[in-house]
Amino acid sequence: MKQRIVAIIPARMAATRFPDKPLKPILGMPLVEHVRRRVMLCEMLDEVIVATCDEEIKDVVEAAGGRVVMTSDSHVRCTERIAEAAEDLTADIIVNVQGDEPLVMPQMMDEVIQPLLDDPGLPSVNLVTRITDPEEFENPNAPKLVTNRSGDVLYISREPIPSRRKSASDDYLKLKQLGIIAFRSDFLQHFVRLEPTPYEIVESVDMMRAVEHGYRIKTVITEHRMLGVDVPEDVSKVEEVLKTDPLLKCYM
Repeated sequence: MKQRIVAIIPARMAATRFPDKPLKPILGMPLVEHVRRRVMLCEMLDEVIVATCDEEIKDVVEAAGGRVVMTSDSHVRCTERIAEAAEDLTADIIVNVQGDEPLVMPQMMDEVIQPLLDDPGLPSVNLVTRITDPEEFENPNAPKLVTNRSGDVLYISREPIPSRRKSASDDYLKLKQLGIIAFRSDFLQHFVRLEPTPYEIVESVDMMRAVEHGYRIKTVITEHRMLGVDVPEDVSKVEEVLKTDPLLKCYM
């Protein structure tokens, strides 16, 4: 039986580092709309929803023909917003796609979903990418992670891990967590009922809660390029890349 798969894009105006970010124009289109339209190009998805607590975002997305689910404005973690939006949905798999990733590719949805289809016992999959830029490796806006030999998450930190100072060379795999995480629907609802954990709090990384409670989180390395919008200075960088992006003409 085919599983129903829904992508949910969390978005809110009151971002600490970049207020009103979801509606920031990127080549004339709001950031959240770039993400929504690009994700919709994935044929594995049955539906794409924006989850928000802000009427301004709701109005923009609905005016463009998108579906919005309104959520509480009290969520500390974005995964909690996703879980609330998914609570009454009919879905087997929920894909959390951060609303500040305007270079997201539809193929990334395939990559993060397929392991859940292949392994019924797997609760969640985290899409990651290699870090090749030393500046990004030091950037606290980029959550770094290390895995075991099977590719399951061991730890996620905003600090550079593994340590560069303690290594004889720089020739080792450095990975960054992307804002694309697939959950089995029942595990997503279980996840938000788990007790928050110390490393989740200190690192400000949602998925550490699952790791600390002993759940297996598989990683998949994507070769697609990602450039998120974390601070206002990132807008011009993203616009330069998008100008030559072949996917742009498919949705603008």
